[in-house]
Amino acid sequence: MPQDEENSLFDAPPMGEQERMVEAILFASAEAVTLAELEARMPHGADPAEALVHLKRRYEGRGVNLVRVGDAYAFRTAADLGFLMRRETVEVRKLSRAAIETLAIVAYHQPVTRAEIEEIRGVAVSRGTVDQLMELEWIRLGRRRMTPGRPVTFVVTETFLDHFGLESARDLPGLKELRAAGLLDSRPLPGQAAAGDEDEEALAGQSELFED
Repeated sequence: MPQDEENSLFDAPPMGEQERMVEAILFASAEAVTLAELEARMPHGADPAEALVHLKRRYEGRGVNLVRVGDAYAFRTAADLGFLMRRETVEVRKLSRAAIETLAIVAYHQPVTRAEIEEIRGVAVSRGTVDQLMELEWIRLGRRRMTPGRPVTFVVTETFLDHFGLESARDLPGLKELRAAGLLDSRPLPGQAAAGDEDEEALAGQSELFED
């Protein structure tokens, strides 16, 4: 077999066709798909990373956008059209104040142990509160601390990031933004004194605590 003909057997599909493949995989998946998963499904020599760049550009400004969720990718309704989904979102059960406080502590202080959550809140954390957040798949168990007793830690999940439209924990809003959106009342977060703007910005910048 001539060398050129042999090489052609392994040529990657044209980029336009690779975009269609990535598009089909993402639309068919109920969950966000990682780059590694795309590479495993696509033909030899394909470049799903480049296909994602082109696909993201093609969907800009449309009703559905290609977004990154942690280390994965998915199609999601454009943020400015979220009001069209109001009927579905109003049916979601509201979290208790204890659950909101616990979730906020995990998000901004992760990885964090149950004892640390209780120390910050100043009260015990009920098992039901943690179970509720884990059932929602908004928090999960992280690595164990290398301290006596090796306590487990909690971190937020990609489901949490996806629900709130965040690419990573670095995109978590500051306290002022949370209060302006009505997600927090005027009282400071548990364990936080009445902070000034500088303290709030420092809290919002705790991005390196997010565990992969």
